[in-house]
This record gives sequence, C-alpha cells and structure tokens, in this order.
Amino acid sequence: MHLDVVLPPRTPGVAGREAELAEHRGFGALWASEVRSDPFLTLGVAAGTTRRIELGTAIAVAFARNPMSTAAVADDLQALSGGRLLLGLGTQVRAHVTRRFSMPWSRPAARMREYVLALRAIWSAWHDETPLDFAGEFYTHTLMTPVFVPEPHGHGAPPVFVAGVGKAMTRVAGEVADGFVCHGFTTGKYLREITLPALARGRAEPGAPASSPVVVGGPMIATGRDDAEIAAAIRRVRGQVAFYASTPAYRPVLDLHGWGDLGTELHALTRAGRWTELPGLISDDVFDEFAVAGPPAQVGSEMHARFAGVVDRVSLSLDADAAPELFEEIADAFRSTGEERT
Repeated sequence: MHLDVVLPPRTPGVAGREAELAEHRGFGALWASEVRSDPFLTLGVAAGTTRRIELGTAIAVAFARNPMSTAAVADDLQALSGGRLLLGLGTQVRAHVTRRFSMPWSRPAARMREYVLALRAIWSAWHDETPLDFAGEFYTHTLMTPVFVPEPHGHGAPPVFVAGVGKAMTRVAGEVADGFVCHGFTTGKYLREITLPALARGRAEPGAPASSPVVVGGPMIATGRDDAEIAAAIRRVRGQVAFYASTPAYRPVLDLHGWGDLGTELHALTRAGRWTELPGLISDDVFDEFAVAGPPAQVGSEMHARFAGVVDRVSLSLDADAAPELFEEIADAFRSTGEERT
C-alpha cells in the first residue's frame, strides 16, 4: 500500500511548503480537497516545489464545472507537474450543487459516468487528434478548432478517480474510472461487503478498463502528542462522525451495521437546529468503526492493519494545526507494520 497525505484546508499560498514536506517525508501522493479553496490552484502551487510526489484532487466537485473546463485545467496540471496528476472527482450533494454552485442536478451516477467519458473524449481529441464528437444526455462536446488545442506535453491524460459511497456511484467508478476514492465515512465492513463488489460489477461491464481500479481509503484520525491532545481530537472527530451520520446520503453505511435509526435521529436533530447534541449520540462502538484514535504510533499501526489487502492507497488526514512530528511518527509506524507483515 502507498501511504498518502491529505493537505489540510488552507490557502493555496502554503501549499508549496506543505508539498515539499510531504515529498521529503516519503508520502506517495498529496491530495487537496475542494473545501475553502480551489484544489487545482493549490496543486499548481505544489507542483512548482516538488519533483516526485503525485498530486491528487480528493475531491474536485465535478458538477460545479463542465467537462471541458475540467479537462483543460487537468491537462494544464498534468503538464505543469510532469505527469503526476491524479484527478479525483466527486459529486457533492444536491443542495451544494444547486444552491451553492447554481448548477444542474439529476441522476448523479449516470451524469458522472457521462462526465468521465466526456473527459476522455476531449483528451483524446487533444492528444490523439481524434475528432471531437461526444453527444450525451447531459453533456455535448462537438467543437474543437486548432487554436483551442493545448500544446502537447507528452504526459498523456491523467488517471481519473471517482469518489462515492452508494452502490450506483461505486459501480460507475468501476466501469469508467481508473480508481475510486472512499469517503472518510466508510468502515472496513462496508468496504469489503459493498464497495469492492460494486467496483467489481462495474469492471465487468463491456468497455471497462482492463486493469483493476486503484482504491484510495483512509479513516478519520484522532491523535496528539499527549493524553489531553488526544482527548480533544477525539471530541472533534466524534463531531465529524456525527455530522456525516446525520447526512441521508451516507445512510447505507449505517444500515449495513444496523444503525439506521441513529441516522434518522441525528438527521432530525439537524433539522431542528440542535447541532451541539449530535456528538453525544455517537457511542464508542460507532466511533471506533469510523475512526482510529490514540498515540501516533498506535494510529499508524492500526491504519495498516485495517486497510492491508483492502485498499491500494491509504490517505493520512490530520487537523490543520497538527504538530509536524505526528506525521512522521504515524508514517514510521505504518511503514514498519507493513515491513513486519512481509
């Protein structure tokens, strides 16, 4: 397994230094999320300070952009990074797509499938001189005059990763994407019983890529330099678990574990504006399924134990103000656990 790191949601101005540190620490990839800033701009900064580490979006909101816009910025980043881009796309939820981005929403799994196919058609027109003739239900791209074709860079199109939770989106990832990004609100049981079989069903479809999809996963993490910091981190992460558990889109994970009623209760609290009460409903059993907590060495070992043989890349995500030594200790324990098992 590769050990990657997720860039905390900061301004792009600090991404260069963060990327340098991640590369120095030996992480396989640096992933940037679309939270407070544009992940493509962030990775553009990171590309300028690194040479080896892969650079991924986890995720960029696909439906906030049209395929041509995404194809263009991804191609630029592929050129700028020397072929190190991992293009991770996700849908976000309907309210954000329609009310925050003012973009259309319908049949997200079918739309994502077509989105990825449109990207590939556009890149093929640029890199292989294939006539652009993509006409779908949601997107149509049939015009590409020479003046708008990017300069060749020799690195080809970037691999496309699709993020998801439900069976339909996961199957789409298996059918058309190079990889799959698991949501943080995912358990080992859900990965084995729902995610991986759905990916396999997608890969069995005619025209699907021949290689196995690369699966990226990682738990929520609560750690610190001492007991007080760990306890504070557990409180924060318990709140994260509660927030995701209150979201109907992630209900299938709870249902698999027999915790569907918990999701209903949490969602009712959010509709009543009683946000502060959510963490109190998350029992230790629920928390432990979604999160890894403890000293950094324990966290690193547990991350490897949970995901070995299940995912191909494990992403390490810590708070924005996490002490630098925590990354080192977690990474060392993760790698040493892997060496002990081989």
